[in-house]
Amino acid sequence: MQRRRFLGLTAAGAATAALAPALTACGSEATGGDKKIRLIAADYGDKPTNSSKKYWDSLAREFESKNKGIKVDVSVYSWTEVDKKVADLVAAGKAPDLAQIGAYADFAAVGKLYSADQMLSIPTQADFISSIAKAGEVHRVQYGLPFVSSTRLLFCNKKLFAKAGIAKAPESWSDLQAAAVKLKAAGVKMPYGLPLGPEEAPAESMMWMLSGGGGYTDHNGSYIIDSPENIKTFEWLRDELVGKGLTGSGDPARTNRQEVFDAFTSGDVGMLNGHPTLMRQADAKGIQYLMVPLPGINGKSKSTMGVADWMMAFKQNGHRDELGKFLDFVYSKQNVLDFTGQYDLLPVTTSASEAMAEGDKHKQLKSFLEQLPNAEFYPADKTSWAKVSKSIKEKIGSTVQKGGDPAAVLGEIRREADAMENADR
Repeated sequence: MQRRRFLGLTAAGAATAALAPALTACGSEATGGDKKIRLIAADYGDKPTNSSKKYWDSLAREFESKNKGIKVDVSVYSWTEVDKKVADLVAAGKAPDLAQIGAYADFAAVGKLYSADQMLSIPTQADFISSIAKAGEVHRVQYGLPFVSSTRLLFCNKKLFAKAGIAKAPESWSDLQAAAVKLKAAGVKMPYGLPLGPEEAPAESMMWMLSGGGGYTDHNGSYIIDSPENIKTFEWLRDELVGKGLTGSGDPARTNRQEVFDAFTSGDVGMLNGHPTLMRQADAKGIQYLMVPLPGINGKSKSTMGVADWMMAFKQNGHRDELGKFLDFVYSKQNVLDFTGQYDLLPVTTSASEAMAEGDKHKQLKSFLEQLPNAEFYPADKTSWAKVSKSIKEKIGSTVQKGGDPAAVLGEIRREADAMENADR
């Protein structure tokens, strides 16, 4: 899908694919008259020993022990294949009962999903963090159940900051530029890491758009990709960062996120926008860093980018009551904490978020948690978003190249987005 993966955990690949059982027709009944529900889930592990399959198998057995007459069959696939597996099954008329994948809008748009209020108990539905739950709505009805989330912060290399004589992390664009100038003068290879290559372009672009007062859509959900605020943002990046050699010697349009992450953990990057996985990667390499809210055009950004992955329930096999019971169990506080804590992710429920914030076990995640209530998400409710994201990946990097024309490029992407939106309607 369009943003694999916000977690940076796609190394699972072939190793985790080998753990996944072969998909067969998603039959609806188990032997002995038990109701069987089928779940297809994505793997967040990066090796067989921490595959998500272990979590789901344990959870399913515990649920079955407490709910006689219901069986849960789980298949876990790597992120490189899980979305296609589900799409292929749905197209073949063999939809699973549940899918935990990257996007829900296509299935909701053609009436294949149960809505949240058709399945979940009121306490479970009310426990979702409102900003994330809203991102799961189509025409104000929630079909996408957020499963895990993440936000972004600015990471700063403490050693390089000290070397450059920078006493304080930047809070505004001008602060960031001034810090980048000092880092460059101190010989830092990449003062600011700007990954506008295909892997991360939609995310990095959205963070900068938000920090400049813009975004991909307005409050009504209409695309505003070429808004004056967004144009000004990319003009600033072109002229004040890239044009002044503050993003290193490479071309941001061809620079991917993991390249910048790797350079940061090697001590060659002064600043970059990152998610929780970067903490683990940096800690493993002994990099000392600060994490602060994203700088904005005139001070701290009012919002950051949030990312969510989704759970959805298909109508095809019925089982609405059984699915509701299982999902209430999945979203219980302790189960949410167990999964998110294992993979350095953020809970999507208020109860689990509060519990994580109160303890010391996951104290490094607290800075990301604090950003979650005001985070803004990809327009995942739009069936056009996958195609728009692809266009962003292909084109938006050119806005910051020498001679780049942000107004023209953003205008072209906006026209394509509107055409896709109209076609979907």
